[in-house]
Amino acid sequence: MKGTDMKYGAYLQILKEELIPAMGCTEPIALAFAAAKAREVLGMDPDRVLVQASGSIIKNVKSVIVPNTNHLKGIPAAVAAGIVAGRPEKELEVIAQVSTEQQEEMRSFLKEIPIEVEHIDNGIVFDLMVRLYAGEHGCRVRIANYHTNIVLIEKDGNTLLEIPVEDEGEKGLTDRSLLNMEEIWEFANTVEIADVKELLERQISYNMAIAQEGLRGEYGANIGQVLLEMDPEDVKVRAKAMAAAGSDARMNGCELPVIINSGSGNQGITASVPVVVYGEYLKVSEEKLYRALVLSNLVAIHQKTGIGRLSAYCGAVCAGAAAGAGIAFLCGGGLREVSHTVVNALAIVSGILCDGAKASCAAKIASSVDAGILGYHMIRKEKQFYGGDGIVVKGIENTIRNVGVIGRDGMKGTNEEIIRLMVE
Repeated sequence: MKGTDMKYGAYLQILKEELIPAMGCTEPIALAFAAAKAREVLGMDPDRVLVQASGSIIKNVKSVIVPNTNHLKGIPAAVAAGIVAGRPEKELEVIAQVSTEQQEEMRSFLKEIPIEVEHIDNGIVFDLMVRLYAGEHGCRVRIANYHTNIVLIEKDGNTLLEIPVEDEGEKGLTDRSLLNMEEIWEFANTVEIADVKELLERQISYNMAIAQEGLRGEYGANIGQVLLEMDPEDVKVRAKAMAAAGSDARMNGCELPVIINSGSGNQGITASVPVVVYGEYLKVSEEKLYRALVLSNLVAIHQKTGIGRLSAYCGAVCAGAAAGAGIAFLCGGGLREVSHTVVNALAIVSGILCDGAKASCAAKIASSVDAGILGYHMIRKEKQFYGGDGIVVKGIENTIRNVGVIGRDGMKGTNEEIIRLMVE
């Protein structure tokens, strides 16, 4: 794959679209972004707020702490943060800069301004609308399909922006269906390092920083600390612990940004931190580490393409399998070993449910990274799961396709039941 090839440019653009910074869990931040944009459009403080959200948005916002709010949780907190302190031009870093005075304003806003939350079902998994009212004035902002995709802006009955939402396609983004394992492998091995260096340096810097913070502080159930205490010298344990620690911090109010993958900070952490830990342990060159990260990131995106941004299928599974692929590459594995690593990992942990963003995500990340590492060690010993073993079928693309069908279609009912239980 050469730098002038159309696919080379597409693969590079996919990385640029996906590996972006975000402050806090991305679903509440998407709500804060919509609210900040709505406040900008309205041009005055609202006296009433209506938030309409799909079940998957409600699920992923319900239990997670919104950063820079002094430990507030939930949809009203995310919206209040966006209205009071949001800078919409910063998109997923919309509430990255918040003063102590603004945090107090948020609490006052929540006490004084009614915020109604309504569950909507427009047939779109990722769907949210923020409506602000001030006397006779009103506006609404809708985001659909992915976190920064504003598809409607309306003020006082006048439409300022409207993009039709006919399905769950991601118009405006590079076609992810171009991805396949063979060409991901080729791209990772041939990409000009200068083309990805800045992206990956930022990913390493941000995601390792939040992982270190998770090990230092008291966040959630401190899964990272618990793991590391078990065997701090074992690189396999350290890789799991560091990834889990990043999630510990992120799910529980840490105000450090992360570089996301597939719209998720947890997935961004999981696809990168274990690979960096192994790279440091193996003392590989900077170039080899960057190529391993390119591989891991694209393998994670490839798996998630068939599943969608939000599902009852835990996205950490995809990222953990991808981290296993990156680790296999660092250890000298070829395309065969990388492919079998991914299939083995998917066979092990594809049953993990997504029941929203919260402290236990860190433990699911640890399990997924463990499966990725085990998947690699299996194929090193010429052990593997074969076609016909459950959801595994011959050929990695077919197994990834099966997982996509299960995550997107097969688990719709599961997702609805999880949402019903959480809301009730």
